[in-house]
Amino acid sequence: MRNTTALLAVLAVSFVTAPAVFGAEGLGKVFDDQVSTVEREVLGLAQKMPADKYDFAPTGPGTFTGVRTYALQVRHIATYIYRIAASVSGEKAPVEIGPTDNGPDTLKTKDEIIDYFKGALAFAHKAMGTINEKNMYDQVPSPFGRGMMTRVAAAAFLGQHSYDHYGQMVVYARMNNVIPGGGPPPAVKGKAK
Repeated sequence: MRNTTALLAVLAVSFVTAPAVFGAEGLGKVFDDQVSTVEREVLGLAQKMPADKYDFAPTGPGTFTGVRTYALQVRHIATYIYRIAASVSGEKAPVEIGPTDNGPDTLKTKDEIIDYFKGALAFAHKAMGTINEKNMYDQVPSPFGRGMMTRVAAAAFLGQHSYDHYGQMVVYARMNNVIPGGGPPPAVKGKAK
């Protein structure tokens, strides 16, 4: 919680000078870039995991009791992206996201889950474009169903929540010999390889 508060404080101070710092594209672009990063990294890993491993959940004596399967991790992230985007934009999600944190139980196959995730990201891109210096502190319904929060706080939580679960996805993937990312990092210009 302390890290979240610190992050939001830094973001809030930065956003006061948003037009000067972020240029003509504005504040919405900052959050849209976060969505793009989630799209590249989290969706990328979701696509990398073989379909026959989507029902995988770690097992062990007590440690892993009741954890989500890989499929439920992906569905959960997408569901919260829909919820966060709905809070930020003030629009209802364009699909049924179901009554639970894990999205609709009708999503069974990898392809269905990936399509659901892609839809969430598209909705989030649109929502982040609605944030500007005039409305960023407006109160919006919390995507977590408890009270209200500022629009900018809801938007900031998209990346944090996604990467919390991405960390779990990485562990699941590595347990199944799936390596996250697209290979080694590029060589830094001017540095030895």
